[in-house]
Amino acid sequence: MDTFGFLVHPEDTADVAKKFPSLQNWSPAVLERLMRFGPPIFCGHSAGIRSDHNEVEGVFVATTLTARQMLELPLQTVLRKIIRAGRRAERAGAKILGLGAFTSVVGDAGITIAKNLRIPVTTGNSLTVATAIQATRQAAVLMDIEPSRAHLAVIGATGSIGAICARMLAPHVGKLTLVARDEAKLEQLASYIMSESGKTVNVSTDPRHTVRKAELVVTVTGSADTVLYPEDLRPGSVVCDVARPRDVAKTVALQRPDVLVIEGGLVEVPGEYESKFRFGLPKGVVFACMAETMILALEKRYECFTLGRNIRVEQVRQIDELARKHGFKLAGFRSFGKQLTPEMIREIRKVSAPTGSKKGKAVKAKRS
Repeated sequence: MDTFGFLVHPEDTADVAKKFPSLQNWSPAVLERLMRFGPPIFCGHSAGIRSDHNEVEGVFVATTLTARQMLELPLQTVLRKIIRAGRRAERAGAKILGLGAFTSVVGDAGITIAKNLRIPVTTGNSLTVATAIQATRQAAVLMDIEPSRAHLAVIGATGSIGAICARMLAPHVGKLTLVARDEAKLEQLASYIMSESGKTVNVSTDPRHTVRKAELVVTVTGSADTVLYPEDLRPGSVVCDVARPRDVAKTVALQRPDVLVIEGGLVEVPGEYESKFRFGLPKGVVFACMAETMILALEKRYECFTLGRNIRVEQVRQIDELARKHGFKLAGFRSFGKQLTPEMIREIRKVSAPTGSKKGKAVKAKRS
């Protein structure tokens, strides 16, 4: 049976202390120093990934760096750690390697990592995009939002996931605002989307201000810090948080019962998926980036499917078709770690202020 590998890492030092109780009394500074020089950790296997066409198993390997360390340490230090973890997965028999969380973000988004391994590598971002788009459009319908008249804000728009989400959703919404830090890159992306879709596009470097006017939000910044807070969100809006760690503050769950926040990129696995490494998700549910790795292994398509910053529309559509072929599907809706029932969504819709989804006057790309 063929095997895929998947790389993970702790979100923070508290995550490490939770998994290793003997380290709970160590200070974060000491833990981070220990983790910086620690070897990769073999975390275990997964099994029962079975479609009508094939069956595969997986191995999980952790690199001992937190999200913040991956952003702040010298790039070469981080890449060496990730490559070392990838080689551990190779030795465990993996024929393809998926990059989880921040291991797919650092540097050139997997290209250098792939060049230093003997097996192909994928970030999984193509399926992440496909599921985020599907989830956002479905959630809009459930909240009585007509996408064709709604204002969509994409936070982290110049990143690989944000850019392709914006491109693929642009034809289906009434108004689009791209948000990121680099204004020059925003203007360039806005011009491209306008030429591609015929839609006019706004740009902004202020996410908190922008989302106050948006009925639909897709956020995927790659930041280690919270980006959106309870007071930022428009009543009755849908927010698809694709980021890991999450962009939306956990306090939104308590303070904003009138907003539907969903976790993007969650997929049900066909067969009888079993793994002790569950990432806090329900049984049989995985992140889309991992699901893409599984699908490529099931398809015996051992190639670097999604690498780098530029994801093609054709890639997204192709992996979406392969997901359907092998029986992978969107795993309903989850919000802040909890499954959302239809009754819960109806209650959110009920308590939200009636904002409507009026199509705003289109303006040319500018700061907003």
